[in-house]
Amino acid sequence: MRRGWGAAGSATALALVLALSGCTGSGGPAPLAGVVSTADRSKVSGTITVLTNRVDQVNSGLMKKYAAEFNKLYPKVKVEFEGLVDYEGEAGERLAKGDYGDVLLIPDSLPAGQYPVYFSSLGNSRELSDTFDYIDYGTVDEHVYGIANIGIASGLVYNKAVWAKAGITEWPTTPDRFIEDLRAIRERTQAVPYYTNYHDGWPLRQWSDAIGVPTCDNTARDKLAGTAAPWTPGKDLYEIDSLLYRAVHEKLTESEPQTTDWETSKTLLGTGRVATMELGSWAVAQMQQAARAAGGDPADIGFMPLPVQRDGHFCTVVQPDYKYAVNVHSAHQEAARAWLEWYITRSGSAAADESISSVRGAKLPVSLQPLDDRAVRMIPQTREQLAKVDAIDKAAGIGLDAPDYRRRLVDLASGAVPGDLDGYFADLNRRWGKAQKAAG
Repeated sequence: MRRGWGAAGSATALALVLALSGCTGSGGPAPLAGVVSTADRSKVSGTITVLTNRVDQVNSGLMKKYAAEFNKLYPKVKVEFEGLVDYEGEAGERLAKGDYGDVLLIPDSLPAGQYPVYFSSLGNSRELSDTFDYIDYGTVDEHVYGIANIGIASGLVYNKAVWAKAGITEWPTTPDRFIEDLRAIRERTQAVPYYTNYHDGWPLRQWSDAIGVPTCDNTARDKLAGTAAPWTPGKDLYEIDSLLYRAVHEKLTESEPQTTDWETSKTLLGTGRVATMELGSWAVAQMQQAARAAGGDPADIGFMPLPVQRDGHFCTVVQPDYKYAVNVHSAHQEAARAWLEWYITRSGSAAADESISSVRGAKLPVSLQPLDDRAVRMIPQTREQLAKVDAIDKAAGIGLDAPDYRRRLVDLASGAVPGDLDGYFADLNRRWGKAQKAAG
């Protein structure tokens, strides 16, 4: 059953006219035509649980500070947080059990067709797209079920001081040059050139966010619906996965991928013991914070696009981070929606995290200004064939948005299991092609 906004079920509850200024509390934008009128905010009540992947912000108390600011507008709403370390795995289990809080991030592995089963409709996609970017990523049949707080540029987070110590002053423009640069880092510094984050797994799926970068094609993800063999030379997945394989195969990564640790990796990169990670622009602020906490220099943290150019230009795919949703079974719908709306539009969290705000018209953060300076093409991905691509992916048993198939790739590259890259790509193509043919 789908539930609208409040008793009236208004489809325009989040159709707001905003001017995000990065401030919090009751200051900033003019009163919003949000969940309830300004005069009625004090009537919204209840205790809500917010599931989040930002364990660091829960542990540091920052989320509580956001809640305190929220309470200046909604004094009768109590906001509690649960930080999930393995968000994909744990949130998926919570969804299956029916115990998934009131507000949560939609797991990437959940097919869009299932959104109406688990989440409340937040409004009409045509209306909400006037205010927010990335609306189509959370939409099913013109109903919006998830709204992102931030957008993410695909690429590599790196320690600029380490790269400079290795004598590298320019972004690599080709995969071959990237591998050469990693070799230079291995030979001239004490840093691990590239860190896979194999153990936690979810960082490996970040490579799928680069689909569309090698070809600089904003329809690349949709085209997978009509592609029988995505892992062939010249296609995005072939280029992306070949690069990861080469880095591991040439021993340019940590020596024991099975022992990696996400939280530790932030300090390693922040202090220059690791040089590079494929994560996306969302990670810049976390690495800066880790550097500062460990006595390093936050200014050493940089961001670059994947090492491939098209027509002389770098490209990066820009898409939303996790989308926030409201549990369709929440007993406190108004309170849950009030938090979602406030956090995205008024908390200033996107600016604080050096991230691309999903609110239309927001400025690019300072840490990503080099993308503008170097005329990097920032492309979205169309989503018209999303359901079909998801269905093919599931039938093929690959999991583009899950870590296991790239864990297998790393295992092959490191020699932990028998096999080679050509054989693995042939198997992936066989499975995908069979599922794609069946889908029609």
